[in-house]
Amino acid sequence: MARRRRISHPGIAQHLIQRGNNRQVCFANEQDMLIYGQWLRDYSAEYGVAIHAWVFMTNHVHLLATPDGINSIGLMMQALGRQYVRYFNGRYRRTGTLWEGRYRSCLVDSAEYLLQCQRYIEMNPVRASMVAAPHDYRWSSYRTNAHGKPSQLVRPHPLYQQLGSTPEDRQVAYRALFAEQLPAELIEEISQATLSGLALGNERFKSQIESLTGQSVQPGKTGRPARQSKASGTDQRFILL
Repeated sequence: MARRRRISHPGIAQHLIQRGNNRQVCFANEQDMLIYGQWLRDYSAEYGVAIHAWVFMTNHVHLLATPDGINSIGLMMQALGRQYVRYFNGRYRRTGTLWEGRYRSCLVDSAEYLLQCQRYIEMNPVRASMVAAPHDYRWSSYRTNAHGKPSQLVRPHPLYQQLGSTPEDRQVAYRALFAEQLPAELIEEISQATLSGLALGNERFKSQIESLTGQSVQPGKTGRPARQSKASGTDQRFILL
């Protein structure tokens, strides 16, 4: 069966997962994470992608991002993946693939799911029992979103900006979102939507995406996408991640 065509649309946020092949390590140490973060910053700026949240785990990466163009995220991930594989293979004297095929992604209904998805991403190290609280993990966007750590990578989503009238107010409100754990059903919903290339949102949002793209974003629907009209349209310097 043909794999599902990846869906992207300018201005609509996406949750992305990039995994090491067979769950193998893709970051052997913090230096690897720093290098990857520098290139993510560079390529996201080059291709017009706003990064709202991120976490680098030992064998995978999560990103929440909004593209300026329909191909922005694909071009960013392709350039980033190739550059990092060359670096990783050279440093560790290995050959062959590093990533588990294509990155996985889903479109995110900002109104209902965007901040939930940010929490999902930044709580990854806690769910993996690596740390007791998200602020204890250096390699995520939590310290920027929740405590105002300066960053050249994170570009806050408008919904985050609406949490308060000042940076301090927004950080307080954002930290309050983490007072309760995400429900297990929501964690599963985010995970399955991303791994399956579906849409994360309510029925209205999914219908809007299908109308925009001509492709099903709900489980259980197979076949060719509907026809659309022509009108549809290694630098070692320190970097603030």
